Formats: sequence, structure tokens, C-alpha cells
Amino acid sequence: MSQPGVSIQDVPSARTGSATSFAMVAGEASGDLLAGVLLDGLRERWPSMRAAGIGGPQMCRRGFDAWWAQDQLALHGYGWDVWLRYRGLLAIRNQLKTRLLSSRPDVFIGVDAPDFNLGLEAALRAQGIRTVHFVSPSVWAWRAQRVKKLRSSADHVLCIFPFEPALLARHGVAATYVGHPLAQLIGMQPDRLGARAALGLSTAERVVALLPGSRRGEIEHLAWRFFQAAELIHKALPATKFVVPTLPALVPAIEQAARSSGFSGAWQVVQGQSHAVLAACDVTLIASGTATLEAALFKRPMVIAYHMSTLSWEIMRRRRLQPWVGLPNILCQEFVVPELLQDAATPRALADAVLAWLDAAGNAPTRIIALQERFMQLHQDLLRDTSRLAADAIAQVLKG
Repeated sequence: MSQPGVSIQDVPSARTGSATSFAMVAGEASGDLLAGVLLDGLRERWPSMRAAGIGGPQMCRRGFDAWWAQDQLALHGYGWDVWLRYRGLLAIRNQLKTRLLSSRPDVFIGVDAPDFNLGLEAALRAQGIRTVHFVSPSVWAWRAQRVKKLRSSADHVLCIFPFEPALLARHGVAATYVGHPLAQLIGMQPDRLGARAALGLSTAERVVALLPGSRRGEIEHLAWRFFQAAELIHKALPATKFVVPTLPALVPAIEQAARSSGFSGAWQVVQGQSHAVLAACDVTLIASGTATLEAALFKRPMVIAYHMSTLSWEIMRRRRLQPWVGLPNILCQEFVVPELLQDAATPRALADAVLAWLDAAGNAPTRIIALQERFMQLHQDLLRDTSRLAADAIAQVLKG
């Protein structure tokens, strides 16, 4: 990883026929994954290209020069803790803007993280740098006013959901549907037995995956609730095994949540390997976010939960445009899986919802079969050659 003072000023301009230079910013683990897939497509089209900015391990494995780690952009909610970090994030963005205006990459690509990226994109675009935003902000779910900011910030938007380009076009935003990279990374028929073997789980075990989020704020709000729910599930079905995939930095917080909850059942924490855990489990209790789409692509029954500070919840609640929060429900346009949010996310309610899925596995398999068929169709709708389609769209932006 480079030191913050490194720039890409030595990267020649694509417009002179030399190596193409890209600047990128990806926030959180999901953005890192998306950007990694995008970098594959960029490298295939422009083998000598260079890319630098803010990113994570998936990007760095592909030769990305990360000036700052992507986890520095991760925030949770609207509370006081977020405002305490705001000045630091603003300083990072200002420093990055100064470097990019000096080095002038051929294209700046903001990957998700709209609160950070859209303002940066607008400033760069105003100075003649082409800008692309990868992953449309959820203007169809909440904060509809963001579409105006998107229009002024991005020359082009790469969309991961099929209905988005037409919606953005109505607001004068150029966009291309490129599919969702997760639909390529996750097989249409997940290898459940292989995943269990890799995790040391028997084929006969009843397994519940607990995914309380990838940010510290989410862990603080959700992990103890998940473990208390697990205790109730354990009392009803003592043989149940619980598996918690998480980032290495979050392991202590997960273990503390388990201790403070009084959970006495069998559980194991797994560093990383969330895909293996989702492939192996019978049902997952999961925080709302990208992981719910991953669970859907693994064709797994789930219970979606979320909890945040009261202030954050009130702001989110008032800005919601749809009755659903979880991505599987939004994409299916109905409650195909239960959502338990804020005050509804009690340990008892979470446990009962998980137990209902476990009961269905034995007594009402048609419910699970119908869910899996719905998720199969969703997977097919999202499956595209994302890296190639994204590179094609960016090439058109470069032709400008």
C-alpha cells in the first residue's frame, strides 16, 4: 500500500495513446468486491492501465494502488459518532481531490459510497475529468432527491439492477445495466456439501448462519440480539449449530457479544468465508445489506433484521419510498422473506422467524422450494458479463 503522498502523476494519458489511468474510490467490503470485478474488465481491455485511489484487498490483489484503505470510509447511521468522524473523512476527500486535479486521470470511478463519492465526482467533473459512478444510489428506495446530485456528478452510471437505467433516463442520467457481479461469482447451484466439508460441518447438522453486519456499528446494535435469538433457538432445537462469518478485526466484538448475551449453544466464528457459510447453512439470520442478496443467490431462506440509533431510524423511516428494506424483497417486489426492523427486531421475534423456516424444512418443504425457485429467477435476471459490459461503457465515456 502506498503512502498518502503518492500520486498517479506519472501515468500517461490514454488520449496520447499511452497507458490509461483510472482513479477509483470504493467504500466497505461490498464496494471492494464490485471494484475488483470492474478492475478485471479494465485490465482485459487496457492491459497496461494503472489505477489508484481508495480501495480494499480485492482491488489491491489486482494491482490497485490504495492510498487509503477502504474501511476508513465505513460509517453507520447518523449519530454523534458519525459526526465525530466527518471532519476526518472530509480531509481525506479534499486531499484526494487535490491529487486527482493535479494528476488528472483519464476517468474517475466512484464505486458505491455515494455520500463520499458524488461530491468528489461533481468537483472533478466540473474541472473536465470524466466521471463514472458504479452502483446507482437507491433513489428508488429512499432519498429520491439524490438523483439530481447524481445527474450533476456522473457522466455515466453503471447499474447493477435491470430496472435502474430506464428510471435514471427519465431524470436525464445516462446509465448502462451491467448485471450484478455477485451473480457471476456465486454458482447457480451452490455446493452445500462441499461448503460444509470445508467448514468442518457434518451433512446431518442443522446449521444457522448469523451475519450481524460488517461494520462496528452494526455489530454493536445487532450481534447481541442475534446471539440472544440463537439462545432461544437452541432451547427449542438443542442440536442446532450456529456459524458466524466475520472480518478478522471484528472477531473480538463478536466474541464479546456472545459472552454478554449469555449464549450457551454450539457456535463457531469463521474469519471471512461468508460465502461458504451461506452455502452450508439451512437458514440465515442476517443484517439488511448486500449480504442479503448474497444469501438469495445462494438460494437460502433468511430472516432480515436491522437496528440503529433512534435518530438514524427516524431519518431513514421518513425517507423510505418502498415497504421493503431487504434487497431480495425489493427485487421481488414482495415480502418473500421476513424483515424485522428496529423495535420489531427483538430476540424472541428473530428466533420465532428462524424457527419457522427450520420447521418449514421438515414440515412444509413447498414453502422453501417456492422461495428457491424465486431466487433462481432473480439470479438469472442479474447474471451478465459485468466486467466486459462495464469496460465497454467506460470505453464510450473515454471517447466522450
